[in-house]
Amino acid sequence: MDIERKRAAIEDLELVEAFRKDDASAFNILVNKYKDVVFTVCLRYLGNREEADDCAQDTFVKVFRGLKDFRARSSFSTWLYSIAVNTCKNRLLSLSHRYQKKMARLDEFIETDDGCMAFEIADGTTPPAEELENRQQQAVIQNAINSLDVQQREILILRDIEGLSYEEIAEITANNPGTVKSRISRARLQLKERLKERKIYGM
Repeated sequence: MDIERKRAAIEDLELVEAFRKDDASAFNILVNKYKDVVFTVCLRYLGNREEADDCAQDTFVKVFRGLKDFRARSSFSTWLYSIAVNTCKNRLLSLSHRYQKKMARLDEFIETDDGCMAFEIADGTTPPAEELENRQQQAVIQNAINSLDVQQREILILRDIEGLSYEEIAEITANNPGTVKSRISRARLQLKERLKERKIYGM
């Protein structure tokens, strides 16, 4: 863990302790600090903004209820990711979500120099003609991501979108770092293949 993350982890623990001493504002600070991160995780899992928003809210409700029992065996952020991931998994298994067909749009799929996948949500600034032209490609990309199994999707989200370390992902997914590395490699290859099949990757 780098210095910045260590400092953030210490600040989080201080806020947790303040909350335990009935400082309600401490929880609000934690929510404001992590709400965008949690929403992004949920959006990548579920592919639907409304569902993602519901899951993000559910995540923070669970955090609020469980924070007094948080034992700091891991960092607060790792614990938070675990709750968000499990909340999304449960939502994916629910009957109501199986029939949801609305998908979040992705503007770009990029492979970075270190082999990571980078994803960006549409920001609404694309010219209308270009937006229409790209809509089909965006849908294909999202469908390729959704076609991955839950484990592969989970690891790509945590590593390539959220930038967590192998050790942090191992803790969240209850695997060892070696298993995490191999699964990330397989997940990236799977996604590339799915996109090649759809004639998107490498365009």
